[in-house]
Amino acid sequence: MSVATLCTYNIHAAIGTDGRLDPARTAAVIAETDSDIVALQEVEHHAVGDDDLPAFLARSGGYRLYPGPTLLRYEHLYGNALLSRLPVNGVRRIDLSVARREPRGAIEIEIQNGHTRVRIVNAHLGLRPGERREQVRRLLRHLETAPPADVTVLTGDINEWLLWGRPVRWLNRHFARTPAPPSFPSAWPLLSLDRIWINPREHLLSLHAHLSETARHASDHLPVCARFRLS
Repeated sequence: MSVATLCTYNIHAAIGTDGRLDPARTAAVIAETDSDIVALQEVEHHAVGDDDLPAFLARSGGYRLYPGPTLLRYEHLYGNALLSRLPVNGVRRIDLSVARREPRGAIEIEIQNGHTRVRIVNAHLGLRPGERREQVRRLLRHLETAPPADVTVLTGDINEWLLWGRPVRWLNRHFARTPAPPSFPSAWPLLSLDRIWINPREHLLSLHAHLSETARHASDHLPVCARFRLS
């Protein structure tokens, strides 16, 4: 495969804008995107039949699950996850927690496509500006010291409301600027909180927010999806 599709999606624990917990609706939105890789944030491991939520979403779409929980909330693990239909060679979890703030993190997978090594990093950054700045510094240090990859994707909910905020400027400088379609709030998207950066930049073929009637109601965020060259 030389082209892949990736979607980043803050699923709000599968609780929609109507206040209903509806994992099947979340799975339906993921199915609409038909992505090879799905980066999820705000994943809560509550029971869905015989599965927990991330396992249910993976099984529903034919994915392998790579969980990245960051905290225990209401007796359930909570955090990030990556779903992949492509073979994964390695998994790494990155602690982005800042003292006296909610624990945060990123999960990274490595995909080998022929002779090409592809790194996917899914992160969920904090709510305060200083917190985000520290977390982006850590992510950039990690990327600069990690084993080299031919293609690197950084994605997730960066919680940066200002397009000119320092975290966005630093990431644009590292990766080169990419489109930032608004994805929040899902009913009337105005803010570009959910982002995808790809290096080399020329590997990015297209990027858009996935706006469907189901997606408007399944979470307070819309998925953001990209097509990119693997090799």
